Amino acid sequence: MNVELYVYDLSKGLARQFSYSFTGVHLDAIYHTSLVFGGVEYFFGQGILRKVPGSTHHGKPIEIVQIGKTELPMDVIAEYIDSLAQIYTPESYDLFLHNCNNFTQDLSMFLVGKNIPERIRTLPQRFLETPVGQMLRSQIDQSMRSMTQAPDAEMPLTNRQQPVYRASAPMSNGLTKSSALPLSDDTHGTSIPAAGVHNVTTLQEIQSLLDSARNSCAVIFFTSATCAPCKILYPSYDELAAEAGERAVLIKVDLNQALSVSSKYNVRATPTFMTYLKGQKENQWSGANEAQLKGNVRLLIQMAWPIHPHKSLRLPTFQRKINQPVSFPKVPPLDKLAAKIGRLSEEEEFSAILAYVKTREAQGHMEAPLPDLHRFAELIATRFKELPPEVHFAVIDLVRVAAADARVSGFLATEKDHRTILTLIPPKRDTPLVPYNLQVVTLQFACNLFTSPLFQEQLIELATSHMLRLAFENLASSCLLAKDSNARFLASALVYNMALFDHNSRLEDEPDKLKISAMENLEAALIEAVINERESKETLHGLLLALGMLLYSADIEGSTWELCRAMDVRQALQEKRKMSLFKGETLIQEVAEELLGRGDKR
Repeated sequence: MNVELYVYDLSKGLARQFSYSFTGVHLDAIYHTSLVFGGVEYFFGQGILRKVPGSTHHGKPIEIVQIGKTELPMDVIAEYIDSLAQIYTPESYDLFLHNCNNFTQDLSMFLVGKNIPERIRTLPQRFLETPVGQMLRSQIDQSMRSMTQAPDAEMPLTNRQQPVYRASAPMSNGLTKSSALPLSDDTHGTSIPAAGVHNVTTLQEIQSLLDSARNSCAVIFFTSATCAPCKILYPSYDELAAEAGERAVLIKVDLNQALSVSSKYNVRATPTFMTYLKGQKENQWSGANEAQLKGNVRLLIQMAWPIHPHKSLRLPTFQRKINQPVSFPKVPPLDKLAAKIGRLSEEEEFSAILAYVKTREAQGHMEAPLPDLHRFAELIATRFKELPPEVHFAVIDLVRVAAADARVSGFLATEKDHRTILTLIPPKRDTPLVPYNLQVVTLQFACNLFTSPLFQEQLIELATSHMLRLAFENLASSCLLAKDSNARFLASALVYNMALFDHNSRLEDEPDKLKISAMENLEAALIEAVINERESKETLHGLLLALGMLLYSADIEGSTWELCRAMDVRQALQEKRKMSLFKGETLIQEVAEELLGRGDKR
């Protein structure tokens, strides 16, 4: 997919004509830029906006620059752009320090690993270096607001389902905040297609959708283009589909276009509805009764997804949506870190990353454009393994710090074959033999990857994430059994981050997506670590948080629950309550008595 840079002149030629007379510096234009790919123009002004190329209020571009080609799929790109929304807000816009060109620079670097032209990137600084620029900065910024932040209507992306986001609520746990967790379209196995009414015309389409809902429920709405009563129910049916989300599949069939469907299902009148529960036909009725439709569909969903008994327990820690993964953003002394990296830190790719981190820490994310992450990733992939072991720690620590920025973690998450991540976290490494400090920094780096919602999406994609899942399972399970309590604590934080997505899905009565229960070694290691922990209250707290996330609202016949029963975790926790070291640890009560006690109802 080609990526183009559209260049506009906000001054409409006045800068070229009069800039030297007023400032003593010749300026070709006051540049506004946007990126165009996939038939959509993306730019920053009143937030991040999308328009048909060339249709913005800026008119026609004065120049179109061919930036390159990207192989990234549109859904990944869209989620990355959405993750930038926390940085590129309407309030953050500044004509000189945080403008449209900063956005196109970041997005261009993500898509193709190339900078936008230097004459555009450096224009604000060149202007501000003049006496007139310093004196009139605020007045010019304000006077241009009506142009730079005009309320362009956002155009939804074409040819794809827009990603749905759950609202994020700030939490005061002192950890780095990530953006809201997206719902992904998991097309593997028997997962339910994305929410929304499915308009179909063939028997094959209907059967495929019914198969996808054989562990849930489905509704077929038989309608006709000439059926006026049917059309009355369309808005209600759409509303029910949105309400059901991934818990049900709602299908609509126009019998005028699907005669074979009418014959197969023996439907003679419209509107007619058929419902299916766990793969079996459950009900059928006809007529345009809106109340009956809503009542029957909501009852069907309740039958398919009964309220979990855990929701009636006293579990304040787990009965809430969690939108903040654990992260470790603390920046070490960068000069010392560069010294540990040695001569490699002097190479352009490393020095650019170091400069970016320094700018980010000194001036904030808004003032720190991304360096060339593609070249940095290439250097890691080709040089890391040949470095001496003592340098590995410093390199991973630098990447850890960079990955605390969702823009960087998003890039690493979507890199082809996850090359950088798997170079730094090899799937088959014998972790117990790895030095303690390297274990710690690797765990912290792994946690920071969750600052981008794109990373959880990548873990879910079973077709492409086998090695990634294996690497994280091996890292977490081995460090959960480490001798050092800090390593065990960090491993519990990693499991906690991995469990977030499924936990939040269960709160919405939706199926698990990551399915940590399939990682048997990880489950067993976590439970063994909980039982054996006798050294650190903080570590036990982290372990219980992770275990509770896996148990809460999960299938009580599932492997996690079976392991807890077999290893008598409840009894072990009751013994820990008697130990002075763990006095006042409220999670013991929640997990042992409420969750494993009252919550174990089979």
